[in-house]
Amino acid sequence: MFWILQWGLQIIEKFCINVIKCGPVPKHVAFIMDGNRRFAVKNKMQLSEGHFRGFDKLVETLQWCLELGITEVTVYAFSIENFKRSEEEVGTLMRLATEQLQKLLSNEVIMAEGVRIRIIGNLLLLSEELQKLCAQVVLKTKDNDKAFVNVAFAYTSRDEIANAARIIVEGVKSGEIKNEDVDEDLIGNCLYTKNGADPDVIVRTSGEVRFSDFLLWQISNSQICFIQVLWPEFCIWDLLVCVFRYQRCCNELKKRGNKRKNKNERIQTFLDRLEQQRLKQL
Repeated sequence: MFWILQWGLQIIEKFCINVIKCGPVPKHVAFIMDGNRRFAVKNKMQLSEGHFRGFDKLVETLQWCLELGITEVTVYAFSIENFKRSEEEVGTLMRLATEQLQKLLSNEVIMAEGVRIRIIGNLLLLSEELQKLCAQVVLKTKDNDKAFVNVAFAYTSRDEIANAARIIVEGVKSGEIKNEDVDEDLIGNCLYTKNGADPDVIVRTSGEVRFSDFLLWQISNSQICFIQVLWPEFCIWDLLVCVFRYQRCCNELKKRGNKRKNKNERIQTFLDRLEQQRLKQL
């Protein structure tokens, strides 16, 4: 795929991936890629270099997800709140986004591999050039269906939900829908993420224990993994730990389901016996 790097995985990494794949693997993983600036400060480099290292780590992480069989990935690339940062830093991030979108447009591997790129967020906040590039990438890959990469850019969950509310209000006012049509499903279908599945796992790096207004509607049933390392330091072992935690959660739910099933079977057997006794008495 377009994100496959020139170097491959080590033998031990491939072995561990194959072991993990024997259990349930999440289909959709979302990443809050936090820690680029702190990584730059820690390593005494320019903030811009920290962001470039962060993008390199994203490319590497997407490769690991591909190897694991994770078919959908959502990344928090740029929050609306990030516009409050310095003009220089915002400019660097916009240039980085422009460069990578241009590379995507000229890379035909994504089409050959069936990768669909979806950019979610309030794109009206971006420059016309960036809006055009986003539209071109989305339209170019819109019919692909083998893997999905969702890029949350100029995004916050509050903005997303507010936008969905405005859409629904307009629909009610125009008479296209009625008040009683408004429910969770309708709201979900009016969100930026309407074409994707809810995340099975959400991963946040840097040790921060918060969601930063990311996919708040969509993660009610997601496994949450807070990782201590800064995003550019994130490694395959961190990802495997997250998947392993997800598998443990799945196993616990399966055990509970089996217990519930056994309980229901016992109760039904008991009730059937009572019914047979009642019929005999008749």
